[in-house]
Amino acid sequence: MSDAGARKTMDIKAHIRGIPDFPKPGILFYDISTLLANADAWQVAMGRMARAVAPALPDLIAGIESRGFLVAAPLALKLGCGFIMLRKPRKLPGPTVGLDYALEYGTDRIEMQHDAVHPGQRVVVVDDLLATGGTMAAGIGLLRQAGAVVPAAAALIELSFLGGRARLDVPFSALASYDS
Repeated sequence: MSDAGARKTMDIKAHIRGIPDFPKPGILFYDISTLLANADAWQVAMGRMARAVAPALPDLIAGIESRGFLVAAPLALKLGCGFIMLRKPRKLPGPTVGLDYALEYGTDRIEMQHDAVHPGQRVVVVDDLLATGGTMAAGIGLLRQAGAVVPAAAALIELSFLGGRARLDVPFSALASYDS
């Protein structure tokens, strides 16, 4: 099979390793380090993400802290658009705007620099993994609060058994889905 043919049929899941009992017992952590370390697999993943996100015609790609930065920044570069960071409180310099959101037990907050987006800009939200959808939904809400149009969201991995996609009110794409 040619290199192009091998890339077309590449199974991205084969380059993501599961680490049991991390960060605590009973959790299976999907580690993208092995995907990032494999140049061919990483190129394929970024190409597939670009094809999934390009139809949304983004002006900006917003990456969610912190592994989402690893996906969003090269994706923005590949698509020829800007990259912005959505971070935990007090992690960004200068004035910020934020949004508090509910967790299963308690609340959290997501912030961006106050001038990161302009009203009407099209921003696609990207993370490495979609689990319950709370953080991604909060990112979408924060961007809308700033006047952005959020036409889509994407992640490398979706844990479909956690139902996170149902919390999003935009089209969502993932390269790999796990149902348990």
